[in-house]
Parts: sequence; structure tokens; C-alpha cells
Amino acid sequence: MYSILINRAARKLTLYKDGKFFRQYTVAIGKPSTPTPVGNFRIINKAVNPGGPFGARWLGLSIRGYGIHGTNNPSSIGKAISNGCIRMHNRNVIELFNLVPIGTPVRIV
Repeated sequence: MYSILINRAARKLTLYKDGKFFRQYTVAIGKPSTPTPVGNFRIINKAVNPGGPFGARWLGLSIRGYGIHGTNNPSSIGKAISNGCIRMHNRNVIELFNLVPIGTPVRIV
């Protein structure tokens, strides 16, 4: 079973498998005026090539309107620049998308 921890201060997404560290990725988070929400969520939907600024994959969270997704602006990764979503490099979000099922817990701190 997978779980995801997103550390906003470090701008890192850490993927755990069976409670043990598995992978880590640098991410972009929400800008100060539209911060990434803190709390415990789940992945509730997934989409391939969702279009627009969402890059190659979308993993929707159980808080309406927020998700983990790719980007058409790779230079934004590592910055506080989004409207609250978590952005990843497309190659990384494709890897994550292929690993985690709907229902995966996501904790944002």
C-alpha cells in the first residue's frame, strides 16, 4: 500500500510503500495568495492528458478543486507559484500516476 506525504516548506512529495520510503520528488506548491491546503486527503480520481496547464497526468484530491498534476511550465517546479495544486515534472507525475491507486492517502503538512 502506498501513501504520500507532501511537505510544503521543503517543496517535496515523498512516496511511501508499506510505510517505508520509496521515492521523493521536488514539487511546486501554491503561492501565498492561493496556498496549498494542509490536511489529510485521498486520491479520488485520475486522468491521462487532462489538457491545459495540467501536464501529462492529474490525480484529484478529496478536497474539491485540488490535485497533484504535471505541468506545461517545468521551470515552476520547486517554487510557490500554483493556485494551490501540487505540480510535478511530467515524467515524475507519470511515474506516480502508474504506481498509486485511487484511494491512496495524501498528507499535506
